[in-house]
Amino acid sequence: MATYIILADFTEQGIRNVKDSTHRADAFRDMAQRVGATVKELYWTLGAHDIVSVVEAPDDIAVTALGLSVGALGNVRTQTLRAFSKAEMATIVGKMV
Repeated sequence: MATYIILADFTEQGIRNVKDSTHRADAFRDMAQRVGATVKELYWTLGAHDIVSVVEAPDDIAVTALGLSVGALGNVRTQTLRAFSKAEMATIVGKMV
């Protein structure tokens, strides 16, 4: 499974209904499961982004489907980053020419 960091920012709709945010997080976990992914961590944050989640997914297609699905609801806009473990990074560096 690949690891992804998903950064989310509330839209106007999302901030208007911020009291539902914890329930939406549960729905996000369910959505992830339906595409074959797992939400490992989810945090509400101060600073540049409102929510940060760590997701494991089988591939880019699954995590993209998850991002599009949550975005279509209109409460957040997301940015997804592929994350690499120390072991994965060692393999990447080992393949450098």
